[in-house]
Amino acid sequence: MGEVRRAALSADPIALEDHLAAVDDPRMGAETSFVGRVRDHDPDATGAVAALEYTSHPDAERILGEIAARAAERTGSLVAVSHRIGRLAVGDAAVVIAVASPHRAEAFDACRAVIEDIKRELPVWKRQIEADGTTAWKGIGG
Repeated sequence: MGEVRRAALSADPIALEDHLAAVDDPRMGAETSFVGRVRDHDPDATGAVAALEYTSHPDAERILGEIAARAAERTGSLVAVSHRIGRLAVGDAAVVIAVASPHRAEAFDACRAVIEDIKRELPVWKRQIEADGTTAWKGIGG
C-alpha cells in the first residue's frame, strides 16, 4: 500500500504545503512532516552562517526515490520528499518531507527513516558560507 508521491531535487524553492497536498488521501488517518531549514549558525563555524550551497551527484534524485520507496513500503505510507540544490539563504527550506499513514506511529517512523537515510545515503553535499566569506564543505564522506 505504500507509495512515493514525490521524490525530487529542485533548484526552486520547495513548500511544505505542496508536499502535504501530495500525500492527502482519505484512507490515511495521520500526517507528519519535516522541514530542514538553513540556520544562521554551525558549531564548526567561526562566525555567522550566511548561506549554504548544495550540489548533487547525477544519481541523487534516483537515490532519493529509493529512500522514499523503502520507507513507504515498510510502513504502508504515502511519502513526498524534496531536497533543494543551489544557493540557499538562511531560513530557506533545504529538505521537505510529508508522510501520510493509516496510523501515527507509521507516519512518524516513515518520516524519521526518510530524513535519517537522506543524511546517510543521499549524494548531496553542502558548502557552508560564513558572513565573512569563509567557506567549508560539509557532508563529504557521509
